[in-house]
Amino acid sequence: MSLSIHSDEHYMRQALKEAALAFEEKEIPVGAVVVCKNRIIARAYNQVQRLNDVTAHAEMLAITAAQNYLNSKYLDECTLYVTLEPCTMCAGALYWSQIDKVVYGASDEKRGYHLANPEILHPKTNLVTGLLAEECGELVKTFFRQMRGN
Repeated sequence: MSLSIHSDEHYMRQALKEAALAFEEKEIPVGAVVVCKNRIIARAYNQVQRLNDVTAHAEMLAITAAQNYLNSKYLDECTLYVTLEPCTMCAGALYWSQIDKVVYGASDEKRGYHLANPEILHPKTNLVTGLLAEECGELVKTFFRQMRGN
């Protein structure tokens, strides 16, 4: 059975490819893509270490790239696919972008936005959680095991 190129799973697999790039660069492996009208318009992965910038999360970079692509501050016709639940900072940026839909893989039990404010996303934003959660979460767990030398 082939995977539709316009399915949530297909786009999450694209985000996982971005997360793998972060992993290779010894960044926390989080990847994101923004889709508008069935087309990927932005791809990003965590680059906090590379850019020496605590705000260089995959979601933040993807939001900026998508807004630049569309020449608009609003992403109200877009979907963000991200491998890990956004933190409060990223969820706040998603709120201000008025993104139509957020799909995330693994929950972040330590830094996820739901811990601080589960209502932080824009009221019109649709939310899908847990897509490919095991695969997304395992990449992060493997990264931290390697960093600790286990």
